[in-house]
Amino acid sequence: MFNILNEEKGMGKVTSFFGELTFNKEVMKERLCKPVYEKLISIIEQGEPLDNSIAGDVAHAMKEWAIDNGATHFTHWFQPQRGGTAEKHDSFLTYDDGLIVEHFSASQLIQSEPDASSFPSGGMRSTFEARGYTAWDPTSPAFLLEGEKSKTLVIPSVFLSWTGDVLDIKTPFLRSMRALNDSVMTLQKLLGNRAAKRVKVYGGPEQEYFLFSKDLVKTRPDLEVCGRTLFGTAPAKGQQMEDHYFGSIKEKVLNFMEDLDFELYRRGIPSKTRHNEVSPNQFEVAPLYQEANLAIDNNLQVMTIMQKVADKHGLVAVLHEKPLAGVNGSGKHFNWSIGDNTGENYLSPSKSPLKNINFLVTVGAILLGVKKYGGILRASVADAGNDHRLGANEAPPAIMSVYLGEYLDNLLNEIEGIGKLTQKKMDDINTGVRNLPKLAKDTSDRNRTSPIAFTGNKFEFRAVGSSHNCAEPGTVLNLIVAYGYDEICRRIKANKGADKKTVAIEVLKDVIKETKAVRFEGNNYSDEWHKEAEKRGLINRTNTPSAIELFLDKEVAKLYEKYNVLTEQELHSKVDIKLEAYIKTKEIEYKTAIDIAQTGVLASLALDISRKAKAAKRLKEVAGENAVLTKHIAELSKVYSQISKGIDVLKAALKTCESEKDILKQAHSYAEKGGKALEELRAAVDEAETMISKDLWTMASYQDLLLKL
Repeated sequence: MFNILNEEKGMGKVTSFFGELTFNKEVMKERLCKPVYEKLISIIEQGEPLDNSIAGDVAHAMKEWAIDNGATHFTHWFQPQRGGTAEKHDSFLTYDDGLIVEHFSASQLIQSEPDASSFPSGGMRSTFEARGYTAWDPTSPAFLLEGEKSKTLVIPSVFLSWTGDVLDIKTPFLRSMRALNDSVMTLQKLLGNRAAKRVKVYGGPEQEYFLFSKDLVKTRPDLEVCGRTLFGTAPAKGQQMEDHYFGSIKEKVLNFMEDLDFELYRRGIPSKTRHNEVSPNQFEVAPLYQEANLAIDNNLQVMTIMQKVADKHGLVAVLHEKPLAGVNGSGKHFNWSIGDNTGENYLSPSKSPLKNINFLVTVGAILLGVKKYGGILRASVADAGNDHRLGANEAPPAIMSVYLGEYLDNLLNEIEGIGKLTQKKMDDINTGVRNLPKLAKDTSDRNRTSPIAFTGNKFEFRAVGSSHNCAEPGTVLNLIVAYGYDEICRRIKANKGADKKTVAIEVLKDVIKETKAVRFEGNNYSDEWHKEAEKRGLINRTNTPSAIELFLDKEVAKLYEKYNVLTEQELHSKVDIKLEAYIKTKEIEYKTAIDIAQTGVLASLALDISRKAKAAKRLKEVAGENAVLTKHIAELSKVYSQISKGIDVLKAALKTCESEKDILKQAHSYAEKGGKALEELRAAVDEAETMISKDLWTMASYQDLLLKL
């Protein structure tokens, strides 16, 4: 049960209750003996293998802490490929000599066996092969889930099949971090960095969302079922006044935000920023930067918690990428960087020459990765919802390019143009990088149109959808940067120069030249960029099926297998699951649209036509025929016919889509034939909304959704 803030006392000092529902370091230190605590911290912070000898002590401490705080059950919490999270709750109760006792063993902590038969496997196994295993991920802290009467101990986990095949989204992400670690450490040793022992990946997902009145949402079957409106005319006042972005927050919304922050703080989630977004009733919450695995797990909690808190306030939190046409959709900007155990951020310029070489090499590795594998970065954020957003005026296009900012862009151009390297030129390069933080602030702006933008000490990947799990694009980012590091390392080793730092700059000169095609400093929204990108040979896949196809490339399969992230079979399974999800989403949308139009809109139109026809007849008897009213009835009748025809066309398109046997062709059919049919039906329904009597239009209008809470 959520603890809505005490109206009189308020929230109080955040640090007094921050993380009270989390099995964090403070709790571990208090509940575990020193040797066990130190081993567990080494596992969490140094990436050491799980020591089974301490599992029993940790399990006992977790159970006692959870029970002391009102827990009766535990669950392994995992991230299936269908999206969202999953959990199966088991009580602590068991028999001991015929007596009921509360027990939680090491084996129960480390592994569980939920029924996996109904989770998508992409054809890797039959439905009757039900076994799936969850395994504890100790790098993400356990926490308590609150219900009305009790709490549940939640254990973040990975999810695998009985044969060890990947069934979740977290496992590939954890593997990709290990791959990136190995690649970075190899290069660090080559450059003479002996202090670095382990790479850390950092993340910070900025979460955009809409809030709508619960009562209004109940009038919209499309919003309830599909998460987005399938019909709706543009409001008189949308976002054109640009008065909502960073505007004064409505009292009801601020109350919601306060309760949301309160619940996040209790779970140790460091919510930092809250504000109005561009569209009316659109908002954003952003956290402090954290290690990426924890940041992603926290973001999954944020999405769940905000929906529950919204419900308490008579609101609905909508995470669809495009709930309303004609106004901004919602994304999730994923801030990404890497560093090491010394606290060094490899994307933060420094006074140290070695650290600045690290910075330049990391930028080069990213550029190489995007140049070679930018297509799968696009594919990692492809789904039915994001198709409505990518390329619109509030989101980057489906073309993957990198924005560096004027100062860094010019610096790379200067490095590319340097002839023979001298010590003075090396010093000049170091000075240029060292000046980046203070000069970039004044010489370049953040490019909000770029999908991959350097923002001072990290890259911001802006193409992620608001409902997405950031582990998907995070996995690809880690993979392609590992590739970039390995490629740079290979070239440095191939050069027989004695000073590897100088050789690294020589290699970087070639990398900068080779990757110019993916660097773009202009307006990514412009038509000119689309034409220019085509000339540069950059991939532009505008819908999900065409983007997902890129995972099937042989080079992509080799990449995943080389770094032991996914086998070719697992990768193909992933493609099938994504395509199946897309198809089912579109099928639900089309069937919902048919139902609304057929049983709702046509019925309302018929009533309006009948009402106005009776009025016209009576008016004619009294004052003669009214040509304007007669014309209006004829127009309503025409729209009725258009909607009826549109329903038939969409039904036929749906039948055609369903008959296609090949899953990829079927997905393309849903995207193209089905999408076109829905657009035509929508045009007719939206026209009807502008004509029909308001008392007969049963769905809340866009204007009401945007202005009323």
